[in-house]
Amino acid sequence: MNTIVILAIALALLFNFVNGLNDAANAIATVVVTRVLSPIKAVGLAAFFNLLGPLFFTTAIAKTIGKGIVDPGLITSEMILMAMIGAILWVAIASYFGIPISSSHALIGGLIGAGVASLGIGGVIWPSVDVVFSLILYTAAGALVCAAGLAAVAHRKGEDRWKYARVGLISGISLVVPVLVITGLVQITGILAVLIFMIVSPTLGYTVAYLVGSVITRISRNRSPVVMDNIFRKLQLASASFYAIGHGSNDAQNAMGIITAVLVAEGMLSDFTVPIWVILGSCAAISLGTFFGGWRVVETMGKKITKLRPYQGFCAEASGGVVLSFVTSFGVPVSTTHAITGSIMGVGATRGYSAVKWGVVREILAAWVLTIPASATVAWLCYAVYQAGFF
Repeated sequence: MNTIVILAIALALLFNFVNGLNDAANAIATVVVTRVLSPIKAVGLAAFFNLLGPLFFTTAIAKTIGKGIVDPGLITSEMILMAMIGAILWVAIASYFGIPISSSHALIGGLIGAGVASLGIGGVIWPSVDVVFSLILYTAAGALVCAAGLAAVAHRKGEDRWKYARVGLISGISLVVPVLVITGLVQITGILAVLIFMIVSPTLGYTVAYLVGSVITRISRNRSPVVMDNIFRKLQLASASFYAIGHGSNDAQNAMGIITAVLVAEGMLSDFTVPIWVILGSCAAISLGTFFGGWRVVETMGKKITKLRPYQGFCAEASGGVVLSFVTSFGVPVSTTHAITGSIMGVGATRGYSAVKWGVVREILAAWVLTIPASATVAWLCYAVYQAGFF
């Protein structure tokens, strides 16, 4: 292997390590704040199941990262290096300040920034106008139908129709897009999938967690809180493990896609097939990062959004795991942070609108929106500096 390949592999594994460091909160925040597990035991559990995650799923996300953002025939090792540096810098800054951002989106932003700096706008694989138009049409129709349906329900119950209609719009978007993906009516891939699931994954997590939380609350309303807490403390071990598998299967593939793309660009692989040593190395790196933990992010995720009880922790983890398993099966690199944050908000909202600290949520949303352009800008600057110094 030449120096560039070795450096690219090292940076990709470092990215996965930093990814695990920031996203450790996703898998352990709920079990830590509900005191089901100590922090050390929680990160140990998350690290183990992060390692197993990619072995249960295909490497479709790795292919999306390596082939679906920038034209694979034009990718160079230098471009990937600058993309990695931009992503790592942004994730490290966010982790230091306790901001639960998406490491996946940071990497995608880095690829876009380095790709534009190297190849221009045309080097990035943008969705066609027809696909975007079809997506908007279907999504708008589904959202309006759900909004009208819930508004009608509110009218019959004599409650605020507009409040229900707003919930219907969100639910419609979160339900229509997965249907389009499953049926193949609209080919939602590459950058388009990343951008649309930036909205869908948290809203879907919110919807599923709200429904599950409401059902559990209704079932257990006449039972002893102490007994229910003991039951859900045990169930949280399973739900946290399930979520960690989903997290590892989705986010660990980021480094797999980068390393494989470098090997293809350098002629060391003839086609985009992820080697087993790349799978194991990427899993180990993200698990190691998770084991060291990101305690400032844990505090934000587990304490500042809403106050969690064991049954709510179970609902959030199980709902987030369902969302991640679904999108991973279809090769969509989503934000695991978005999925679990939406789930935490959803389960918190079962206790009323005021139970969620929406000011904190707005700060998190701002960080989400900034991630792709911020990491793209950093990567673009890195590539510009590289060109100025070496050409």
